[in-house]
Amino acid sequence: MTSPVGREPLPNARELFDIPDGIAYFNTASLAPTLRTGLAAGEAALHKRAQPWRISGPDWFGGAEERRTRFAELIGATADDIALVPATSYGFAVAAANLGARTGSRVLVLAGEYPSGIYTWWRFAERTGASILTVGREPGQTWTEAVLDALDDSVAVVSVPRVHWTDGALLDLDRIAEATRAAGAALVVDASQSAGAIPIDMATLRPDFLVSVGYKWLLGPFGLGYLYVAPDHQEGRPLEENWILREDAEDFARLVDYRTAYQPGARRFDAGARTAFELTPMALAALEQLSAWTVPRIAVTLAATTARIASAARERGLPVPAPRGPHMLGVTVPDGLQQRVVAALEEANVFVGARGSAIRISPHLHTTGADIEQLLTALDNALNRP
Repeated sequence: MTSPVGREPLPNARELFDIPDGIAYFNTASLAPTLRTGLAAGEAALHKRAQPWRISGPDWFGGAEERRTRFAELIGATADDIALVPATSYGFAVAAANLGARTGSRVLVLAGEYPSGIYTWWRFAERTGASILTVGREPGQTWTEAVLDALDDSVAVVSVPRVHWTDGALLDLDRIAEATRAAGAALVVDASQSAGAIPIDMATLRPDFLVSVGYKWLLGPFGLGYLYVAPDHQEGRPLEENWILREDAEDFARLVDYRTAYQPGARRFDAGARTAFELTPMALAALEQLSAWTVPRIAVTLAATTARIASAARERGLPVPAPRGPHMLGVTVPDGLQQRVVAALEEANVFVGARGSAIRISPHLHTTGADIEQLLTALDNALNRP
């Protein structure tokens, strides 16, 4: 069976990463390895920053705008839809500050979801008089089914990811988005574990807000993230008021001519330190490589890798989620063995994550067949250790 045109698997790209032989790194979902091009870009940026006379006025804006544009292209949005934020928590805070809920309404979240969103919605509930509706799964039930069963017109906000961060279990966001709109609720998506690894069709999804960090599947540096803001919310209130977000901020000589108007689109929601001279070139190098690979081809390639691991896990009687994303999976080991197994894998130079009740395995294009064998051998040794 062949892949659709434009979705052929990519060749292994280990040479593009700084990962020594013998290291089997399966923890992209926590912190992606930096591309060699990113390392070179960062080094050059540090040298330039050390000589600030080389930095001109346009440099305060050009890199940020290019980063905004490249991320927008990656998710099928426009540059005007994207704000540059430092963290998922910042993006959630922008969403919460620009959404409302009537007293007695509810915010729908998943059980065991990433804490930054949960904490944000706790505060939102305190402010609005809403309550939190935590959705769990019954045996044999998918996350999508659980969300759709719980979603009704009492829900004001649906805050969900594309895949559950602990084990990669997949949600059908298109179905959830349609039901959310039918219920009159707002949709907020945490794409930190999907942007750059799973294609996103924003024209179909149409969320109110979508946030992603840049240091996971976007392969960029820590501290540079992205927030999609739907056009209906782009006239909203930012979390902070800083000079670079105001109209004509490029004219340094007139910054004391204070302005009430903002830069267009979602730029008003940018964090003040968005310029990030030292890190922006690293983020751009990563986004450029992702664009060259294309997200559909990344997804197809990683799906083959995780399918091989999932099959081997099931052969060993270890459950994996279904359905799940193409790029990551949680392997459930016997009760009480999770931390022991993770430590034993690390002793064998196999690096995974422990999240929830699962061992979370998240490869990327650096992963080789030898890495997979190293993982499975170390897993067998850990599980069979007395």
